[in-house]
Amino acid sequence: MRLIPSLLLLVAFNLHAAKKNPLPITEKPFMPLEAAKTMQVPKGFNVTLFAGEPDIKQPIGFCIDDRGRLWVAEANNYPDKKAGKNDCIIILEDTDGDGTHDKRIVFYDKLEYVSGIEVGFGGVWVMSIPNFYFIPDENYDGVPDREPVLLLDGFGTHANSHTIANGFAWGPDGWLYGTHGITNWSLPGKPGTRRANRRRFEGGVWRYHPVRHVWEAFAIGTTNPWGIDWNEYGHAFVCNCVNPHLFHIIQGAYYDPARNRPTGRFAYDRIQTIADHLHFTNTKTIRAGIGTPEEDAAGGGHAHSGTMIYLGDNWPGKYRGDVFMSNIHGRRINHDRLARKGSGYAASHERDMMRARDPWFVGVTLAYGPDGGVYVSDFSDTGECHHTRNTKKQTGRIYKITFGKPKPWKGDIGKLNTAALVRLHGHPNDWHARHARRVLQERATLALGQTTGQAEFIHVLKTHHDTALRLRALWTLHSTRELSAKLLAGLLRDESEHLRAWAIQLLCENRKPTEAACEEFARMAHEDNSPLVRLYLASAMQRLSLKQRVPVLAHLLANAEDKHDQNLPLMYWYATEPVVAADRLAALKLLTACRIPKVRQFITRRMATGRDTGKRK
Repeated sequence: MRLIPSLLLLVAFNLHAAKKNPLPITEKPFMPLEAAKTMQVPKGFNVTLFAGEPDIKQPIGFCIDDRGRLWVAEANNYPDKKAGKNDCIIILEDTDGDGTHDKRIVFYDKLEYVSGIEVGFGGVWVMSIPNFYFIPDENYDGVPDREPVLLLDGFGTHANSHTIANGFAWGPDGWLYGTHGITNWSLPGKPGTRRANRRRFEGGVWRYHPVRHVWEAFAIGTTNPWGIDWNEYGHAFVCNCVNPHLFHIIQGAYYDPARNRPTGRFAYDRIQTIADHLHFTNTKTIRAGIGTPEEDAAGGGHAHSGTMIYLGDNWPGKYRGDVFMSNIHGRRINHDRLARKGSGYAASHERDMMRARDPWFVGVTLAYGPDGGVYVSDFSDTGECHHTRNTKKQTGRIYKITFGKPKPWKGDIGKLNTAALVRLHGHPNDWHARHARRVLQERATLALGQTTGQAEFIHVLKTHHDTALRLRALWTLHSTRELSAKLLAGLLRDESEHLRAWAIQLLCENRKPTEAACEEFARMAHEDNSPLVRLYLASAMQRLSLKQRVPVLAHLLANAEDKHDQNLPLMYWYATEPVVAADRLAALKLLTACRIPKVRQFITRRMATGRDTGKRK
């Protein structure tokens, strides 16, 4: 994708900013209430203080539980990776509904280098480098039932302080997703697993299944992704804490990393950012423009975190489905609009959602809650990334951005009956649908003797006109293990490209699709006119045996119209390369069928290389 010089593209959005002087670094931050009052947001929006020091310090991440409480990971050790077990998880609650926390509980205070947190399945999931823990708290009373359970170890800390495994979020498919920087590569595995039996993870996006306790790489590359979220069609996006700033994440893809660090020996080429702009002005020395009026006008800098696709019901409708991210150097929240382009998306910069006047503002995590308002964590610091010598450890805030004054929400989704949980799948605020889906998944897993709404969801899936609601039903049926292969197979001929695409992915989830399903995949590769469907086919091929994928790939590679798509040629290649490495006759067959010049070039190049006798990364 062509990156248009940011100043030329973006000055129209923030021209007024270029006339202002850069924010001088002050000895102390603004007082928390003052910092909130001085934040600049569009007309009609309000910024309030939810929590500030001394009640909160160095909030590296947070999540929102079924009661609307915030579980906050405090990175007290940052940036010292060897400081010991001083990091902390606290719970903040607004009991009187005035928009400010009035109850604080210290849940656990013996963690080391915490960087990710999520709640569900009777406890808390925590990344505490080099370890991944589950801390049981079945009734969520804020008191751990037992000591943390070590699920995985081997996450990297050997390089710098910040390109680490981080940011958790529940995906629509019932997996727990996380992001991971490229510099601190990892060797994740269950405790006791020999190094020889571990597979090196170069960074990107990974996922962990909370029931089957399986870890797997989902996508490889970018540089330092920090935060992941999904749009209403279940398409994933991450922002990058190092340029470029935004990627559409596809299962099995390799993404372009900074400084051309290798990711995948035979990938040959990697998928680029979807952004049509930069947020910084100097492409050769990315730090040179920080704080200048020109960079301010462009959007503030190269380091982003806290990816959020807004699907709440408080902000005006024009913001729904757009992506928002904290810009660390720019002391603001950037706003990008997503638009379909071929098999994927293009993102264009809109006017910044928020600009802080406090020079200590360092936004990290964004998340909308049950009332549709958006919480924003602030590390509140003058140091960042490589400039850790200035790191302060006694400050931190969480703000809330709302449009008007939303009605306070009080409830506990975890205590609702099945009928109520089913109804929440139709809620305009996706927060409620996501939490309802996870609660139903938990109940199905724990075999609590409660119905899971299977009949109701099947009815929605088969009869409803709204694609987004049908997808919600599909994901819940899958998560609760009540989605039959027959029903999925029928969706391969659905009128909606999104349902067809997700049917492909879920049929290949266990890597064992039926022969009938594989025959349908071949038909779709030949007949389906949707580039999105072909993208999901290409992705799914990596989860099939080489014999199964050849007939499908032969049809995919014959689609000459895909040669200019931003994703398809490379996704076709990633699925084809193992075939070329293992079976020369099959490789010749695919080369003959191929009508995509880049893939033909890669097949020929790989055939000349010969068999790969070394270990694949």
